[in-house]
Amino acid sequence: MVSKNTLKTIKSLATKKGRETHKQFVVEGYKSVCELLETTLEAVMVLVTEGLDTIEGTQCETITPKEMQQISSLKTAPGYLAIFKMPETHELPQTGRILVLDDIQDPGNLGTIMRLCDWFGISHIVCSKNTVDHYNPKAVQASMASIGRVHVYYTDLEKYLSQLQLPILVTAMNGTSIYKNILPENAALVLGNESHGVSSAIMNLGKAYTIPQYGTQTTESLNVATASAIILAEWLRTTET
Repeated sequence: MVSKNTLKTIKSLATKKGRETHKQFVVEGYKSVCELLETTLEAVMVLVTEGLDTIEGTQCETITPKEMQQISSLKTAPGYLAIFKMPETHELPQTGRILVLDDIQDPGNLGTIMRLCDWFGISHIVCSKNTVDHYNPKAVQASMASIGRVHVYYTDLEKYLSQLQLPILVTAMNGTSIYKNILPENAALVLGNESHGVSSAIMNLGKAYTIPQYGTQTTESLNVATASAIILAEWLRTTET
């Protein structure tokens, strides 16, 4: 039996304040819950709607469909919901391939970027302090459990990049074509805000690259998650050994 107070606490995790207070976040959906249970993240509780199969090898609590819908952040609750502890923060990465996000605002974009990094083997995402919380339910949902395998950090980007001993690759509309250069194997790749791009302070710290446009010059820009997929694929392709 899950108490009303417990359900109230779970509901509060939909807000950043609630997540920071309890140091926990929510993931929904059978596949995502099962995948996160296989990572190093620590599960606090796994809830399943009455009538659905429990997850083998996992202690599950059953709740009513009404209770599940009350705590779900989705329009239609998928019937499986788990609460995980937020992992301890690691030191900021200094080597290898690092993706840097400057004031990304859309949680769906951030979640998709986490999933892309997981696919391409990028273990570290460093975000500006104004970037959306990666534990936002929409970001967690879009990450499809990649949040359990990719490390995400929040810091003062200008200060961090200024001391970083790696090439800094900045994305911009007027940069050099990514297809006409071999990008360095290890570097910090910076992607900017959906509306304004990379800030001028960060832009001045690196070399600008762009995804060239081949169609009619009517589309203003690419979605940041789409741009991430194209650039990460090219980055890995040109440095593959």
